[in-house]
Amino acid sequence: MKIKLGNKVIDEVTGFKGIATSKLEFLNGCVQYSVQPEGITTEGKMKEVEYVDQQQLKVLNPPKPVKEKKTKLTGGGFHTYPGHR
Repeated sequence: MKIKLGNKVIDEVTGFKGIATSKLEFLNGCVQYSVQPEGITTEGKMKEVEYVDQQQLKVLNPPKPVKEKKTKLTGGGFHTYPGHR
């Protein structure tokens, strides 16, 4: 599954979990993601980000695809769209 920034991920080798916050691509083709663990330290600071190879990451609870609602629009001019008033 493709990793998108903001996905919750786990490093399948170490068990390290967090949010994918950036993507790093090298000239040699290596792709890494920065993984920000959730929560804060006992000192009230953010936990350290770790960079993990893409091949080691698995997306946790991927978002379910949303079914696109088809609406039929007629001609030009003003329209009322579902959910907007």
